[in-house]
Amino acid sequence: MALNMKTYTNTQLLEMFERHLSAMQTPSEPHRLYAPIKYGLEEGGKRIRPTLLMLAYNLYAEDVERALTPAMAVEIFHNFTLLHDDIMDNALVRRSRPSVYAKWGENVAILSGDAMLILAYSHLQRTSTPQLPRIFECFNKMAAEVCEGQQMDMDFETQEKVAVVDYMRMIELKTAALLAGSALIGAILGGGSERDCRRLYDFALEVGLAFQLQDDLLDSFGDERLGKKIGGDILEGKKTILMLEAFSRANEEQREVLRTTHLRKDLSDADKISTIKALYEELGVPERVEQQIASRFSKALSILDTLEVEAERTAELRHYAENLIGRKH
Repeated sequence: MALNMKTYTNTQLLEMFERHLSAMQTPSEPHRLYAPIKYGLEEGGKRIRPTLLMLAYNLYAEDVERALTPAMAVEIFHNFTLLHDDIMDNALVRRSRPSVYAKWGENVAILSGDAMLILAYSHLQRTSTPQLPRIFECFNKMAAEVCEGQQMDMDFETQEKVAVVDYMRMIELKTAALLAGSALIGAILGGGSERDCRRLYDFALEVGLAFQLQDDLLDSFGDERLGKKIGGDILEGKKTILMLEAFSRANEEQREVLRTTHLRKDLSDADKISTIKALYEELGVPERVEQQIASRFSKALSILDTLEVEAERTAELRHYAENLIGRKH
């Protein structure tokens, strides 16, 4: 590895990616096929996955423009999953504006989502590297795991009991696998050793798990003043880590409250949320989840210390993880 190799900041990589994304050309017709794709990819996404891919690449190589094409592939794939998720969830809003499903309807969202998946693979195949077969293998594994995680999540809706270990496996597949796959692809493309590629995968997996646990926590205990709507998971009776941890600690009377509060017609939404939050606090659930987030985050950072690169080169990855887990909205 060359000494004094240029290290890009998270902000620089994000700006570089946004320029590349804005220059992407898609056909204009049929309009109802391609317009939703551009709409879905417009500004508003955090670009967490492509930034991670480019950061992993930059650990080993400085010509980060070479990583833009696979970074586009993972971002397009991620947004394809969101189009189809919104159909399955009957979600009318995405990133504070109408979802593609709400704006154009179910059929358009399905077909445009399919076209986005094809577009993601088109970008991936244009990645210039002898390692392309391996990168395709990583991408396919990642994509399949996201689908497996989504199915598990849907299955949980009709299961009376869900174990915490099963929930953790679900978010590993549905959320963390895409982050881990992005880091792995970036490291492979950049020329990282087999050992480093594996460790970067593990780093991103731990960050992804902490990220989803944090998201669950913020849904109930975030701050609405910072743009986070509070209590949606509670009103849906969703089996998040908070609900499952509460069930594992509750007595039968408390479990009945957890099971039925979201269904009660005599309570307002605000009362439902306050009832469950109070029970969570009584059972020590927020503290328990915060401990799990801190443990995952600490493990992720410790993995960076084992990479075969100069310690200062991992600073931006540390900053990336801190921004992701320390976010307030």
